[in-house]
Amino acid sequence: MGLSFVVIWCTGYPAGKIVVGHSGPFTALCLRFAAAAVIFGVLAVFGRVVWPGWREGRHSAVVGLLQLAMQFGGVYGAMRLGASASLAALVIGAMPLSVSAFSLLLGERIGRLQGLGLAVGFSGVWLVIGDSIADARADVWSIAALLVGLLGISCGTLYQKRFGSQVDLRVGLFIQNLAGTVVLLPLAFGLEGLFFDGSARFWLASSWIVLVNSVGGFALLFLLIRNGAATQVAALFYLVPAVGAIMGHFTLGEVLTRVEIVGFFVAAFGVYLGTRPVTPAAA
Repeated sequence: MGLSFVVIWCTGYPAGKIVVGHSGPFTALCLRFAAAAVIFGVLAVFGRVVWPGWREGRHSAVVGLLQLAMQFGGVYGAMRLGASASLAALVIGAMPLSVSAFSLLLGERIGRLQGLGLAVGFSGVWLVIGDSIADARADVWSIAALLVGLLGISCGTLYQKRFGSQVDLRVGLFIQNLAGTVVLLPLAFGLEGLFFDGSARFWLASSWIVLVNSVGGFALLFLLIRNGAATQVAALFYLVPAVGAIMGHFTLGEVLTRVEIVGFFVAAFGVYLGTRPVTPAAA
């Protein structure tokens, strides 16, 4: 399930790059979140799911604000401001470290083996995308936007594990996507005038993002967070830049260097170590 999540998640990078080229970033996200909310809402209704009370619903809305609005708003906004995809992948790829730091503050146990895995994984990320960082075109505002995205996904992962994983998956993701839409809609309307060109490339890429990334990817993420420790789930993100580089090679014609290939295996080994269960011997 973890490997499936990484593959599905990474397809969103080339698709997102296409979408942002044909629309405003916040407009694209509003359309994405709204469509996903409708899908999960319909599934919940036909599944006769018991809807949560105000307390549980509020927690899901907070997760939507963090994991959806903040993360993707920051990343898409930064790319619109000039940040490269490599720089965005690097910043979001640091999520396991930030989650680990927050987890320690919240009392989650992290063993020595897991800590080593996090360090090895981060080294792999640097190997994969380090060569392209020097070519990044980003200013202080785009970097700040990426940091907002990093903060959003890190805090959202921890918050969902602590408060938002008990509701039904369909209802939880409906509320999350609805919250993301409501938060970003004023920005999409006020800053972009809800701009999108309606081209075939826009609709095809948007459909992929909604059906594969928002529905399939976030359903898997929801289940992973529910069933595993936050740091174990976060460690999977070390594979995102490496797998994203491979997908970029085959879909966008980007060159995959030997250093990037080595980095992929280093990151994969870090994920293997970082996702091992905590045992007395490894603690």
